[in-house]
Amino acid sequence: MKKALGFFAALPFSVLAAEPVATATTAAAPAVSGGVAGQLTQLVLGLLLVLGLIFFLAWLLRRVQQAGPAGKGQVIELIGSRALGPRDRLMLVQVGNEQILLGLSPGTITALHVLKEPVQVPVTEKATPEFAQRLLELMGKDQKDKK
Repeated sequence: MKKALGFFAALPFSVLAAEPVATATTAAAPAVSGGVAGQLTQLVLGLLLVLGLIFFLAWLLRRVQQAGPAGKGQVIELIGSRALGPRDRLMLVQVGNEQILLGLSPGTITALHVLKEPVQVPVTEKATPEFAQRLLELMGKDQKDKK
């Protein structure tokens, strides 16, 4: 397996070694192209240029999306969600001062009820799993000490 992998890895370099040596008759003729080595170099540089362009555009897209409205400035806020089955959910959404209970199923969103009194959601501290909390304690980075 390693021999086959080594063979395929060295294949592009063997093409470079097989390039014919210029003779006196070809030296007098005008240079048509760089041969196989030139074509291979052009191919690799073109590939690197395309990959670089893809990564640059992905980076730019992330930057543009982060520059959008922040989570605090959103008009629609998700209050809670509950799975009813593998593909169905209930979601409580707040729009302005109104809370709406939505039913979500594949391809359908249905407003089930508009609440007259908004549900008060208690602000709870994010629960840390026991393993993660214990690991933080062992590393000396207990989150409670940082507050």
